Amino acid sequence: MRVLFIGDIVGSPGRQIVRDRLADLVEHQHIDLVIANGENSASGFGITPRIAEDLFNTGIEVLTGGNHSWDRKEIYEYIPHEPRLLRPANFAESNPGSGVYVGTAKNGVKYAVLNLQGRVFLAPNEDPFKKADSELAKLPPDVVFVLVDIHAETTSEKIAFGWYLDGRVTAVVGTHTHVTTADERVLPEGTAYITDVGMTGPHEGIIGMERTTIIKKFIDGLPARFEVATGDVQMNAVLIETDDAGPRNRAGRLRAHSIARLRLRSD
Repeated sequence: MRVLFIGDIVGSPGRQIVRDRLADLVEHQHIDLVIANGENSASGFGITPRIAEDLFNTGIEVLTGGNHSWDRKEIYEYIPHEPRLLRPANFAESNPGSGVYVGTAKNGVKYAVLNLQGRVFLAPNEDPFKKADSELAKLPPDVVFVLVDIHAETTSEKIAFGWYLDGRVTAVVGTHTHVTTADERVLPEGTAYITDVGMTGPHEGIIGMERTTIIKKFIDGLPARFEVATGDVQMNAVLIETDDAGPRNRAGRLRAHSIARLRLRSD
């Protein structure tokens, strides 16, 4: 099984490169399932129903979220009716939507995507480690591929999370910082891991935003309105391949065979 996870999609430049490049990538890489983080896809802050539908139409099967999931108020009424759009499962139970999606990939494999958010330098939500335990315990036994998006600020929290879930899920991918890390690997018990997949959007700014305004804010500390940058638009993603014929992990799920970083630039 070959699964593509696309890093945080930022604004219209990020959406455009997905439209331009994803279909060919899926065809040439024989990808069975596409997942992406979409919480910055609406001008860098949040996601709207129209944008979610547009991204699903590009071939993305599941969209994960994070600390910007609620930035666009119109998503409140949409997310309960679109199970493929996730928000972190460890948000308050009263929040609309869900943090878990179970589906069937193109190759017939039953899969689950679990979205969680870290707590270091972010809101004090429910413990993501304990929430992972409870959500994984609820999955049907025929779910053999599980990917976890851990949306967190610090590398240490994400690395701890990867080790915590090694042997229980197929992949743990980090999002949120918008900067790709070079530590992708398969952990000893078969879980593919990377601390941060990086950003899909303009890299001539600062984590997707126009750089002049952000530099000025660092200097004077005054409030500023951030705008999405332009230039050097990239799609950053990881391609995860599973060992379908080999032994399963201790939770009875597919073990990862490899994880590779992909970086595509706009034409």
